[in-house]
Amino acid sequence: MEISKIAAQLYTVRDSTKTAKDFEHTLKKLKAIGYNAIQISAIGPIDYKEVKQIADSFDMKICVTHSPFNRLTGDLKNLITEHKSWNCDYIGLGSLPTEFRGSYDKQMEFVNILNPITKEMANSGLKFVYHNHRFEFEKFNDKNFFEIVAENTNPTEVGFLVDTYWVQAGGASPSKFISKYADRIDIVHLKDMQVMDDKITMAEVGEGNMDWQPIMKVCEDINLKWYAVEQDTCYRDPFDSLEISLKNIKKW
Repeated sequence: MEISKIAAQLYTVRDSTKTAKDFEHTLKKLKAIGYNAIQISAIGPIDYKEVKQIADSFDMKICVTHSPFNRLTGDLKNLITEHKSWNCDYIGLGSLPTEFRGSYDKQMEFVNILNPITKEMANSGLKFVYHNHRFEFEKFNDKNFFEIVAENTNPTEVGFLVDTYWVQAGGASPSKFISKYADRIDIVHLKDMQVMDDKITMAEVGEGNMDWQPIMKVCEDINLKWYAVEQDTCYRDPFDSLEISLKNIKKW
């Protein structure tokens, strides 16, 4: 793995990116830790031009985002403009809106809304990527969400941003999942799983129980473009968690 392909998912430090000043301070700390790329997610209402200016000042590549669904449906042109200005090739959706969950028909409704949106993105040189949790593994008509999407969308327009923790939590094998959908996967969230007080929860990468060897091998085999380190819930300072994860990954 090339270290230059490792990004920090800013959702991990979301409490420290609410203002432009906080955003700048956060990128400074991440740069000192050793990150040279970021995923934009859950930052405050900061003008996109200022986001670019701050990121450029630390030579931080913006590799992907999580963008609100209502911007995909109602503000797509501006969203595309922002990503083009950031030289960011991937527009991500963090989760399936609740109104499209719970049945095959609802998920197909989402797919039918999504297809013309992702085609417009593709025409602008961008790609849509969907970030998973575990609920997507529930089956309707004997198919889970990923199978429904894969059968009804163009793989050059609709990709999967695979969250290793949530795939494992959904009862699937992260390495096998990545291999199965290799043509749709350019980015993976590295997130570990541990047991604490007899409960399953998140951990710094390399500090939990995930079987990373086959996961990293398949990522290398498909020539993954980006590895984004994320930890939704931290049990120490989130910056320390991102540093521990990066140190462990470098050891690999």
